[in-house]
Amino acid sequence: MCGIVGFLNKTQNSNAPVGKTVLTMLTALGVRGPDSAGVALYHPPENGAFTLQIKLGELDGAAERGTSIAEGVKAFGSVHEVKTTAEYLRLVIDLRGEAIPLTQFIESLDEDIEVVSMGRELEIVKQVGTPQNLDETHSVSTFRGTHGLGHTRLSTESRVDLSHSQPFWAHNYPDLAIVHNGHITNYHKLRCIYEQRGVRFYTENDSEVIGVYLADQLSQGLGFKEALDASLTDLDGSFSYLAATTDYIGFAKDPFAFKPLLFTETDDFVAVATEEIAIRAAFGDGSEVREAQAKDVSVWQT
Repeated sequence: MCGIVGFLNKTQNSNAPVGKTVLTMLTALGVRGPDSAGVALYHPPENGAFTLQIKLGELDGAAERGTSIAEGVKAFGSVHEVKTTAEYLRLVIDLRGEAIPLTQFIESLDEDIEVVSMGRELEIVKQVGTPQNLDETHSVSTFRGTHGLGHTRLSTESRVDLSHSQPFWAHNYPDLAIVHNGHITNYHKLRCIYEQRGVRFYTENDSEVIGVYLADQLSQGLGFKEALDASLTDLDGSFSYLAATTDYIGFAKDPFAFKPLLFTETDDFVAVATEEIAIRAAFGDGSEVREAQAKDVSVWQT
């Protein structure tokens, strides 16, 4: 049982209080998942630079790992920012070349290191604990941007740690993130197929495969909505998930409609959540909230 939320500011205001809004919605869903919380937030691009959020692993030795990363990435571009907060190293870099060699280099330095997110607009932070704990550590409520996703988790199958928490970044596909509530019952089959193609998986969480799947579909030339539509056939199980890129945010709900998902849309915003209480907590009672139906796919351009 997990809680997922999504928010899009439709007013073309790139300085909207996205972090505060997503955090308010997540906090209202806190009872659905006390194990961990996380957000995927989108801000205006910083002159084309890439922002990376990197998990350094155990705190013992994290400083040394962070120093090694900061020095090594200079070979890949001009580094504008290096900042460490808790288990994370945040890097802003003008990247020369492709993204994959950079992430591969970073993760080759130590088995505990993981690039949690990479993009021109995307930043993911997540950790064990409540949404309030996440805000106390990473000041999520101060983040300003255009749109975002959030997740609060109750673990039912896999470990409780930072890596197994959500949102998930679609590794090596910049700016694509997902949050998911439910079960992907053909996860092991899909994982085997992708691993035979050389895709690395970082967790035993079935939700991770959704990001891998969408990245694969988009890389083959499908549009964002087409990829979400295709997932209703290619993913088995009971699920509701949200996905976002720099240009789109949207959701898909499985053919059985076992997992709840509600949304509202006004001239100013779109909000999606597992429960209505999350939307009301952030926006009050002034808008109509509808429940997504079986096989529903909805997409909004940012």
